[in-house]
Amino acid sequence: MLDAFSEPTFRKVVSKCIEEGPKDIILDLSKIDFVDSSGLGALVQLVKKAQSAEGTLQIVSNARVTQTVKLVRLEQFLSLQPSVEVALEKVKQA
Repeated sequence: MLDAFSEPTFRKVVSKCIEEGPKDIILDLSKIDFVDSSGLGALVQLVKKAQSAEGTLQIVSNARVTQTVKLVRLEQFLSLQPSVEVALEKVKQA
């Protein structure tokens, strides 16, 4: 679950990865069953942070997360991928 309760820790951990880790990151949310508006906001901020660091943040999604993201029309911006393998190919192409 990525909600208002878990979002601050989630954002802190992923931000640190963006700052210290490789420039291209794959975030696997395929086991997440719920994302609320604060979770979506965190994802948008993290994608922007990765872009400003000249990297990418590929998000692996499942049907529930994808449905939520599509409701707010962010699927293209958040670069949702159906599997880790597809996300890896996207990173290789970047």
